[in-house]
Amino acid sequence: MSDPEIEDLVGDASPSFEHVLSCVFGVRDHESRAYLALLEYPGSTVSELADALDRDRSNVNRSLSTLREKGLVERRRRLLDSGGYVYQYTAIPVPEAKRRLHDALDEWVADVHDAIDGFDPDER
Repeated sequence: MSDPEIEDLVGDASPSFEHVLSCVFGVRDHESRAYLALLEYPGSTVSELADALDRDRSNVNRSLSTLREKGLVERRRRLLDSGGYVYQYTAIPVPEAKRRLHDALDEWVADVHDAIDGFDPDER
């Protein structure tokens, strides 16, 4: 299955928030599910999130890396009493994610309008 793209939303009269998140930010559905799970379990470690999602830790770790690259998840290092550390992950707040979604969609719509306005059949 290919990665969801913003164009996948066209014609979908009632897309889910998860699907919009996937399409607009170019992440896979399982990465969107990881974001949503972090809303429910903020400060989770990879292991804790893997248990919550019933997924392999390595897959969850890759999902978290992608979500961090997209700015949807933050990571903090927590020192352990026994020595060493673990990373804890938290999703950005929903209002911030919504703002970013709106901004990205507005930019895409403006690009589509420019393409429409710029079309000239004589220049084909």
